[in-house]
Amino acid sequence: MVAVYGSSRALPGDGVYEQGVELGRRLAEAGFGVTNGGYSGLMEATSKGAANAGGRVVGVTAPVLFPHRPGGNDFLTEEIQAAGLLDRISTMSELASAYIVMPGSIGTLTELAIAWNEAYLAAGRGAAPAPILAFRDAWSEIVDRLTGDLRTTPGMITMVDSPAEAVEVLLRRLGAGAP
Repeated sequence: MVAVYGSSRALPGDGVYEQGVELGRRLAEAGFGVTNGGYSGLMEATSKGAANAGGRVVGVTAPVLFPHRPGGNDFLTEEIQAAGLLDRISTMSELASAYIVMPGSIGTLTELAIAWNEAYLAAGRGAAPAPILAFRDAWSEIVDRLTGDLRTTPGMITMVDSPAEAVEVLLRRLGAGAP
C-alpha cells in the first residue's frame, strides 16, 4: 500500500487534482493499494483514480479534528477513523510500504517530515527505509534546504515530476503490487 499525501484544497478540473486522479489510477493498475487522509482535494482525487481502476483505497479520517467534514470521500473502499493528527499519520505509516507526497500545505509538510524521520531512523538501524517520493515543483527547495540545514542524509527523498514517473520509480524499487 502506498500512502499519498497532498492538499485538501485541490478541486476537480485543477491540473493538480487531475494529476491526483492519474496517480491513483496508475498505482491501482500497478497493483498498489492507496491510503490517504480520506477527505477532499488530492485525497479524493487519488481515491477516485484508484477506485475507478479497481484498487483498494483506505482513508484514514480524523472526525475529532475535522468535525465539519461529514466523513470520508465517496471513493474509499475502507475508512479508518483516527483519534487525532498523530494517530492518523501513524495509521497511514503502518499501512504504507512507500510514500508519495504531492503539492500541499502545512499538513502535507507534517506528513512528509514524519515519513522522512521514519526513513532516517530506519536507515540508522540498518533497515531499508520505505521509499519517499515527492513532487519536485512543490518540495525540492524545502527538502534541499532542510537536508543541508539539518545535516541529514541526502537522497532520502526522491524527486519526481509526474504520476507516471512516481509509479515507475516505485515499480523499480518495490516491484508490482508490493504490500
